Amino acid sequence: MNTNKLKNAVVHAALEAWQKDNSELWLSYFTPEAKLFDDGHPRDFIKFSTEAIGHEHFTSIDKVEDNGTSIFGHFHSDTWGDFKTYFKFHINDDGKIDKLEIGQVDY
Repeated sequence: MNTNKLKNAVVHAALEAWQKDNSELWLSYFTPEAKLFDDGHPRDFIKFSTEAIGHEHFTSIDKVEDNGTSIFGHFHSDTWGDFKTYFKFHINDDGKIDKLEIGQVDY
């Protein structure tokens, strides 16, 4: 999958870790208290990360918004199948991701 559209260095590195099934590296880009919202509903970020990585991945990145922190694309989940999704990363002043919003989307 081509990640050239990802111009935000933190988001690019985090998503590369996700795509390479490296949960340890993925988690290193986040604050210890990072929040996760799935279609607006809070979820356990650590549980999501450790269960989804290796079983879910982007198959394409279709568009990037918000200065490179919002990614929209086609996604594959071994559990849920194929669908369009978004990952919206919120980065704090220290360069760590402190909030991730995910969900299905139509565009």
